[in-house]
Amino acid sequence: MGASIGPITVAYETWGKRSASGDNAVLVLHALTGDSHAAGPVEPGHLAPGWWDALIGPGKAIDTDRWWVVCPNTLGGCQGTTGPASPSSAGPGENSAPWGSRFPRITVRDQVAVERALAETLGIDRWAAVIGGSMGGMRALEWAVMYPAMVERLVVLACGAAASAEQIALCAAQAHAIRLDPRFRGGDYYGADPGDGPHVGLGLARRIGHLSYRSETELEARFGRQPQLGEDPLTGGRYAIESYLDHQADKLVRRFDANSYLVLSRTMDHHDIGRGRGGLAAALDRVQATSTIVTIDSDRLYPPRLQEELMALLGGRAHRHVVTSPFGHDAFLLEATQVGRVISGALNAG
Repeated sequence: MGASIGPITVAYETWGKRSASGDNAVLVLHALTGDSHAAGPVEPGHLAPGWWDALIGPGKAIDTDRWWVVCPNTLGGCQGTTGPASPSSAGPGENSAPWGSRFPRITVRDQVAVERALAETLGIDRWAAVIGGSMGGMRALEWAVMYPAMVERLVVLACGAAASAEQIALCAAQAHAIRLDPRFRGGDYYGADPGDGPHVGLGLARRIGHLSYRSETELEARFGRQPQLGEDPLTGGRYAIESYLDHQADKLVRRFDANSYLVLSRTMDHHDIGRGRGGLAAALDRVQATSTIVTIDSDRLYPPRLQEELMALLGGRAHRHVVTSPFGHDAFLLEATQVGRVISGALNAG
């Protein structure tokens, strides 16, 4: 589904049935390379089942027999919501070329402002819960600060109150990989040939990023120094870990736009709940929601200290849960049983 909000189009998906009073609406917010397809099977435009398909549905942690779930594709994305690949103007006789390099700088607050406009369009004046992990967690936090009266419950997974130096550095390395691809063309690479884009640079960016999404312990246990089946690294073949990263890069290149990757990564760099609000503590003092903060014990991208900081800043007004997993940051997507238990508990609290 889609909604036009002024010059912006927002694509979103819903599950379940809205109650007569509308008090059962739950907003689910995706991470960097996620989209509105949080649940459901493979379908046109989506090469994989929903990224939280194990958690959203009848009888699941986010039970669609009880909750009406809304998941929008974020501003700057590439799955139907206005982003760099979108026409810059749809008016008669106007330039309808993709935004490309002209797409404006955006922040997490801009993304949330668009989601607020979507809520108005849908007739929602209060969310029963706002839930998000990673970049989705940044947006969930901003929802609770920007529109505190609209958020009854808040669940933030694998996220912090502000971007760290290492997170910004990792995004910078990935951005350089994309921009150095000769086919990037300064961001204006859209043309008749869908294969003529900075796919090599985007694939390299994904390799860099994916290493930060998983833990060293998991990679060592899973791959070690094993060669890829049928290949010999001593004669030019690959190690199994190299093949794995190649696979992850190939998957992303097939479904994601390089400009969106750059725009959304930079948006994450700007994440700072306290900017212009008197600091982190003053900003988080606005939060009225019953809050749940989820830590992944092996997360090296958003390490536990960041959630500990959040808990301290919320001053005991939140509950913290630790997910034990070898999978690192990606555990908020992979540990369905543990994450589902936490979310179900948060939704049933109060």
